Amino acid sequence: MAGRIGEGALLTVAEMAAADALTIRRGVSGGTLMEAAGAAVAAAIQRRWTPRPTLVMCGPGNNGGDGFVAARHLSEAGWPVRLALSVEKASLSGDAALMAGRWVGPMADFDPAALADAALVVDAMFGAGLSRPIAGVYRQVVDALAASGKPCVAIDVPSGVQGDTGAVLGAGVPAALTVSFFRRRPAHWLYPGRRLCGVAEVADIGIPDDVLDDIRPRLHENGPAQWLHHFPWPRPDGHKYTRGSAVVVSGGAGQTGAARLAARAALRVGAGLVTVAGPSEALLVNAAHLTAVMTASLSGAEAFGALLEDERKNAILIGPGNGVGPATRERLLLAVRAGRAVVADADALTSLGGDLTALREAVAAPTLLTPHEGEFARLFGGVVDAGQDKVARARAAARLTGACVLLKGPDTVIAAPEGTALINGNAPPELATAGTGDVLAGLAVGLLAQGMPLPAAAAAAAWLHGEAATAVGPGLIAEDLSEALPPILRRLREATDA
Repeated sequence: MAGRIGEGALLTVAEMAAADALTIRRGVSGGTLMEAAGAAVAAAIQRRWTPRPTLVMCGPGNNGGDGFVAARHLSEAGWPVRLALSVEKASLSGDAALMAGRWVGPMADFDPAALADAALVVDAMFGAGLSRPIAGVYRQVVDALAASGKPCVAIDVPSGVQGDTGAVLGAGVPAALTVSFFRRRPAHWLYPGRRLCGVAEVADIGIPDDVLDDIRPRLHENGPAQWLHHFPWPRPDGHKYTRGSAVVVSGGAGQTGAARLAARAALRVGAGLVTVAGPSEALLVNAAHLTAVMTASLSGAEAFGALLEDERKNAILIGPGNGVGPATRERLLLAVRAGRAVVADADALTSLGGDLTALREAVAAPTLLTPHEGEFARLFGGVVDAGQDKVARARAAARLTGACVLLKGPDTVIAAPEGTALINGNAPPELATAGTGDVLAGLAVGLLAQGMPLPAAAAAAAWLHGEAATAVGPGLIAEDLSEALPPILRRLREATDA
């Protein structure tokens, strides 16, 4: 399941341009690539819709050139097609001019009125490299198209969406289908642009996979191809002690549920031993709800240090329900100094109070930070530029701390200190309910306990989390997630053995 070369690579605008250039250098003309791209768009349209009045809205660049090709192929297939060009044909250059010269069908004025007779619209106005807000007649067209509710097919990315960041520059075209080429763009996964992409499809236009050996992309879509070869399946000669011992730190008697959710997830994902450790007043509450998960008391200032003296306890989760304050902060720093694999979530992140120096100096082993956007702002505000896109912010945070950062959301980003990053795209909206983040943290600590390296453990946890939520579907509560894992793990195991 390792996949083909560059499986899951997400190419920036510059990297996609490099892929084109490398292919052209090998003797494939730009016109050939454009012809293949436009033909792929036309084919995708014909797979989903029957012939109907179609308007192709073309801009002045290569995206518009792709639109001319798509219009010609649809027309040749018997579709009633009109084309609207935002500039004079004579001003076009390069391959776009070549393809414009091959269009002999009807033309319409480039304005909102052109939409009136269309039952389907092809958006070939701007590509992924848009760098300024849409304005003028383009804005009028985009707003009118959005208001019309007409189905739209976007070429590469919807016009108005910046391909590297997913930012919407002024306004964006809401597409039912987006057809891109060779590999996806980051905007196909990053919000808010992702919301406008509809179904995102990638077409093969003849760019060889091995150009990625030269490009070396550092951003990928998260999926089993990225980490399955690291997954810690039980060994035939193994036992519970060889499968790792995870510790989940619990809060007081009224704040124990988060730790139990995390502990069950750690056990379900394969940790051999899991212990919930908390204040003595929480011991009976936890014990009454747990069976295979063990409990331990952390009464007294020295108790946590004593717990860490047991070197078999090799992965620690601190934060869920722990309370914000110096005690949580000191436990986190003590754990990372002790050389254990550590997952810092929720209250542990807030308890740092933005003290990145203390965290950075303490990190001595694999450390995973799992903030949502609010926690990220509290921890990195004033240090990481809030105006950057999500991938850039997660990368900056990882670089500053020396930890792996899992920045949560519907487009979760997992970033390593050296700059590699993944975007997780399989999380359904049902995950927006209490306790699901605790389960995610538990999955991560359970995988780390088994020796799975960072960031592979973080990526696998995020993907399993989303996959389990999708399997449960509507009505999901956090307790469902761990119970949904066995058939998913079984499928992964079968893929590993295939």
